[in-house]
Amino acid sequence: MTKPSCSPISDENWPADIADMKTGFAGALNVYRTMAHHPALLRAWAPLRQHIVKDSALGAVRSELVILRAAHRMGSAYEWAHHVSRARALGISDTRIRSMAGTPDGEDGLIAEAVDALFSGACLPSHLEQALAATMGRQAVFDLMATVGFYSVLGFILMTFDTPVDQGVADEMAEHPI
Repeated sequence: MTKPSCSPISDENWPADIADMKTGFAGALNVYRTMAHHPALLRAWAPLRQHIVKDSALGAVRSELVILRAAHRMGSAYEWAHHVSRARALGISDTRIRSMAGTPDGEDGLIAEAVDALFSGACLPSHLEQALAATMGRQAVFDLMATVGFYSVLGFILMTFDTPVDQGVADEMAEHPI
């Protein structure tokens, strides 16, 4: 195994121009410690992250389902492991989590179909957009698309730089595999 060309930045090497971000979300996870190699990008990323992660019209459960499907489609082991952990913390069952890597039913199936459409065709067909809007509201449709885009960019970074899964999540997955 080769050492990543852009390893997560340690506390000792944290960039001074984003020192204020180290104790928040940016210093908490390897993905953002990797992004810290580009301080201006990480600072610009923060407001969108706030919306996608905390303020999305999808709500916490739907957001996790979208992220799990996107992680599956990208093949991002980091995102899959981290969001299995987050989904479990929200009370989502392992059966339901696993289904997001397959063919889920009901609303979960609608979510999976939407994520798949974005990965395969770069848009939501009108019938699917209308079904999503009727089920969860038009703002949630926008947030679904933004979430897929956001986590795709993170997946590109994670997989390009072979960012390691954070130790606590790795330990959880080893103790309680999905």
